[in-house]
Amino acid sequence: MAVSVNEALKLICENIVPVSSEIVSIENALGCISAKQIFATHFLPRFNNSAMDGYAVHCSNASKQVKIIGKILAGDNKNIKIQQNETIKITTGARVPDSADAIVPQELVEEIDENHIKLPEDIKKHQHIRFIGEDIKLGELLIDIGDKINSATITLLASQGITHIKVYKKPSIAVFASGKELKLHFEDIEPHQIYNSNTPTLLSRVKELGCNANFVGMAKDSTQSIKEHITAALGYDLIITSGGVSVGEADFTKEAFNQLGFETIFSQIMIKPGKPTVFGKIGNTYVLNLPGNPLASSLIFELFGKILVQKLIGSNQIYHNTIIAKIGEDLKNKKGRVTLIPGFFDGENFIPSQKRSPGMVSALNNCNCLIAVDEDVEILKQNDEVKILPINWKFFAKKEKDFLTRVYN
Repeated sequence: MAVSVNEALKLICENIVPVSSEIVSIENALGCISAKQIFATHFLPRFNNSAMDGYAVHCSNASKQVKIIGKILAGDNKNIKIQQNETIKITTGARVPDSADAIVPQELVEEIDENHIKLPEDIKKHQHIRFIGEDIKLGELLIDIGDKINSATITLLASQGITHIKVYKKPSIAVFASGKELKLHFEDIEPHQIYNSNTPTLLSRVKELGCNANFVGMAKDSTQSIKEHITAALGYDLIITSGGVSVGEADFTKEAFNQLGFETIFSQIMIKPGKPTVFGKIGNTYVLNLPGNPLASSLIFELFGKILVQKLIGSNQIYHNTIIAKIGEDLKNKKGRVTLIPGFFDGENFIPSQKRSPGMVSALNNCNCLIAVDEDVEILKQNDEVKILPINWKFFAKKEKDFLTRVYN
């Protein structure tokens, strides 16, 4: 029995667990997913310091002539006590003496002689002082489990003197296909054959999403050949296949997986295109069987495969996020199942692709997003609101959101 779109996503999220973890240097952590919470071990700033080159003063000495009794440079460990009618010259980043309550920029003072200056009339208490812990407090959560490490994250780690971090390993994904009518792109083909575009597409897509991927071969149209390819891929975290999952005499993929102890989690989804999508596992290896039609395969992967990958890499952002836009033209839809419509988002309007037959290969090259139209929608009229799901950029959320486009009268 076919499951709903949301049921399929829920089953993926409930069944997938991240791969194992490893310790890497922060220099090699870019793009990785944190497998451990990181808490601040130091205040930042670690001490009260000056935000300006200028003078450390008492506010009570505003408009007065004061004596310069010393200098504090960044990196100095001095705590000179300032008495009434005194000041200390100070540089940006230098430690502010406990006895000072403001910094006056050097361009705002009047130089009397080399030892005396006159302060301006308007001095606000605590001005131009960066206080201990105002950026980061001791014990503050800096990085959560599932957070992606980017350059800003590495800034946080370096600021705390952290050299290494525990991250999830990149998942390993095996891709293969079957079908005697298919030929690889580097092979010669006969007039009755076609090139296999699904395998290169899936290999490149999972690499774009942060996984290690390998092509494990082109299986022949036999249960035995497909079993051999599956067996060779069982050391991977995920196997992705395309084709051979619909009902037909020449569909050997399902039989081959079943003979190897395949545990079905779902076998169909109430969606178009791509209803005959299968998800399950053999031992510790997950399996995603996608439709053979190129556009259907790609669209199903964008809606379900990307979430599967987000779970595998250990991300805490595992739900589709959306951008609200207006549809640029009327769109008729056949009710009954959630429908995936590829298109182009220009920053304001969603323009549906005119080429969206499941067997087409050119559509996604000119698209940057899709919409998932709810099963009850018969027509979307120009300027109706739609929910954009990005294709060629990541846009996920930590909390589950409703991503189906509906019409409210």
